[in-house]
Amino acid sequence: MQEGDVVLAPIPQADGSVKNRPAIILREMPRYRDFLVCGVSSQLHQEVAGFDQRIGPADSDFAGSGLKVESVIRLGFLTVLPRNQVLGSIGAISPERHALLLRTLSDYLVEAAS
Repeated sequence: MQEGDVVLAPIPQADGSVKNRPAIILREMPRYRDFLVCGVSSQLHQEVAGFDQRIGPADSDFAGSGLKVESVIRLGFLTVLPRNQVLGSIGAISPERHALLLRTLSDYLVEAAS
């Protein structure tokens, strides 16, 4: 598995439960090689405009993503997962989309610190 992969993994939910759901590997973290991931949701109303990204059938990287329906890549839904908790890869997003996600998250973090 590598950065940009769409994986299936147990992701903690807001209510404290854990649910297997799709997520995107944003970065491999140092030393233990855990993954920083963001959740993917088919609940389009959860999108935060200007921060999250939609991916759907009209996008060139949708078919290769392994996702079945239009979805929201939720940059505000982050977690770090040990590599051995990832159940497997179902596809990948484009390198361009991956870079844009990282840039959006980084810009937000830097802006918030100013």
